[in-house]
Formats: sequence, C-alpha cells, structure tokens
Amino acid sequence: MNEKQAETTPKDQRRHSTTRYLKLNRLPTLQEVLDRRTRPPLDLFCFYIFLQRESAEDALDFWLDVQQHENMCKAYFKDLKRSGRTIQEDWPEYAAYARTNGSHYAPLLDLSDMTTPASPREQEPTSPNPNVDLDQGTMSSPIMRERRDTESHGPRTAFSPEGGRPPRDRPSTGLGTITGRGRRSMAPTVIARDRAIEKAALVEGAERIFLRYLLPGAEREIYLPPSLRVTNFPISSPNDASPLIPDLFHPQKVYIFKALEQDAFPRFLRAKAFGNLTPLGSFARLIAGLLCLWGGFVLAFSLIFLDWKPKRTRLWVILPFIFGTNLLLSAYYSLSPFLAVLQQSETTPFRLIRVREGYVRRLLLMRALWIEALCIGITAVLTVIFALVPGHRL
Repeated sequence: MNEKQAETTPKDQRRHSTTRYLKLNRLPTLQEVLDRRTRPPLDLFCFYIFLQRESAEDALDFWLDVQQHENMCKAYFKDLKRSGRTIQEDWPEYAAYARTNGSHYAPLLDLSDMTTPASPREQEPTSPNPNVDLDQGTMSSPIMRERRDTESHGPRTAFSPEGGRPPRDRPSTGLGTITGRGRRSMAPTVIARDRAIEKAALVEGAERIFLRYLLPGAEREIYLPPSLRVTNFPISSPNDASPLIPDLFHPQKVYIFKALEQDAFPRFLRAKAFGNLTPLGSFARLIAGLLCLWGGFVLAFSLIFLDWKPKRTRLWVILPFIFGTNLLLSAYYSLSPFLAVLQQSETTPFRLIRVREGYVRRLLLMRALWIEALCIGITAVLTVIFALVPGHRL
C-alpha cells in the first residue's frame, strides 16, 4: 500500500463507494440488508451486532463467507472468459458436472446445453455488487490435507462495535474494517489483484469454510438439517480440483438465508426500527425510573404528613414523577424519546450510532411522541392527586 492509499480518509472512501443506498418508505428486506444497501440502524453492521448479542452471529458469518466464495468463483469464470478460454478447456470435470446437474453459475459459462436449476436463484437473489474479496497470499498457496482436522486461520477482519471491546477473532466477512470510531467503509471490502484467480484458491476457500463451519465438532459449527450436512470435504489436489467446489455450499447458504429471514431478522427489525435501546440500556433506565418514582412518592407523602404550607409547594413532586415515568416507559418500549429527537440509537450498551434511515427516523419520532404524551398524562394524574389531597401533620 503506497502513502497515497494509506492517507485515504473514511469520507473519501464513502465518496468513492459503489454502494447505492435505497430510499425506502418501508422496512427493508433481509436481502437488501445483506447487499449493504440500507443505512443505520438497519444496516449489515447493526444486524451483525444484534446477532452477536444473541450469540447467533456464526450463521451470518457463514452466509457472508459463502457469498465471498461464490463471488470468487464468479470472478474465476469471468477471468476465464476474458482470457478467451472455455470452461471445457480449463476445467472439463466441472463442465461435465454442470451439464448433468446444472449450476447457478450458468449465465457466466459458455455451455449451451447446460441445464440450470431454477430454485436457488428464485429462493435467494444474488448480490448486485459482484465485487470479490481476495487475499493475494492465498491465491496460489497449495492445499494442506492435514488441515482438515483443524480449523484453518484465514485472513481476519477486526469486527467490533463502535467504541466497544472487539469480540473474539472472526473470519473476513467483507464488511470492511471496524475501528474505534466506526467502519472505514460501508461498502464491501475489495482487494486489488494483478492476476487471474486459480482453481487452487477456490479449493482453499471452500476448504476453509468447511473446516470452520461444517466439520462435525468444529468450534463454530452451524446447525443444518441432516439432508444438508457436509461431513466430508470433496477430495481435490492443486492440479485436479473437485467439480463440486463452486456449488458446494449453495444449498446451505439458501437454508441459512431462510432461517435468518424467518427468525432473527424480524426480531432485529422490531428492536432497531421500533426502538433505540439495547436490553442493558432498557434495564438501566428501569432501575433509574424506579428510583425516581420512589423518590417522588417519598417527597409527596412527606409534604402531606408534614402539612407543608403553602400547598403549591407540593407541585415540585412533578419533577421526580415526570423523570421516573419517562424512564419507566422508555424501558418498557425500549425507546428513549430523548435519543429519538437526537436521531441516535444504541448499538451496544451506551454506544450510539446516528439514525440515517429516514423511514426509521419517522417511526421512532412517532413512537417517541406517543411515549411523551403517555408520560405527561400519568405525571399529571399523580401530581394532581398528591397536590390536592388535604395535609395532616403527624
């Protein structure tokens, strides 16, 4: 990396980013989030942090790593086409396999009689951004067969919440580097390359995914139904890659996509589009609200039983009541009206990120107004009761 590249600022990277954000008047779909076309707090970074809080981020890591593997395969086929060679000449075993079983890479291949299964492309749309994350150091390294019994350690990405403590070591996900102040880029990481991709790189990337997520007993093993489990990695050599490598993980990727779409993603939308607090942030406000409300009742009863004169002094109970009610309602709805007005949302406890999705800003402001109206009503009732009740000195 030269000095000019090293001095590139995050603002410059965002300006040159190829990501096109959607202008939505609705909640986004999971595919739009995975394509990195949404803004905080409904972007891929916040979704990863949400899954990380539930210890379920391995599924998303698997999907992203398989997406990277498939992007590398697409780049291999495109390089092959640009070189003037056909897949039949360079990889006849895969050409025969694709003719017999079909492949979701069919549009990139010159096989007129190839059959293409329709279900994978209908079930899981491909990303509009064909960029591929590559590590030049792994492009030509040989496959180490003894690594099948242990987890291989590929290129890693520092992935931590903004300003928070970085989590345990994680594989490269294409999300960009996370620093103490936030992401350097919201676009996929693209590493420049100066030569065509080799089949050995495809095999090594696929083997890394198998060892990390699918090998029985692996530390980051993900759940898959028995029909989709891959218990043995297809035998390959540097000069004779298995034809199963390009399409090896696509059915598992589709399954993980559906599992995230049906379970974790709806909960993520409820948490981030209708609230702006983390569970710990809500719990802290619950404790603070109970303390304020307790202080308000102590003050109100003290003024009554001391028969404090004049009675209008009792109106000061409005302060602990309004603060306590506001904190309790914020904890109940997981939404702080104060943060909603400031257009901020918690990613990790007491770490904030700016709400840049316009539709989410409107949703949060509407709910904040409802919370404030409810807070004012409850406070008014409590204040009137304790201000008008006759005093009696004990």
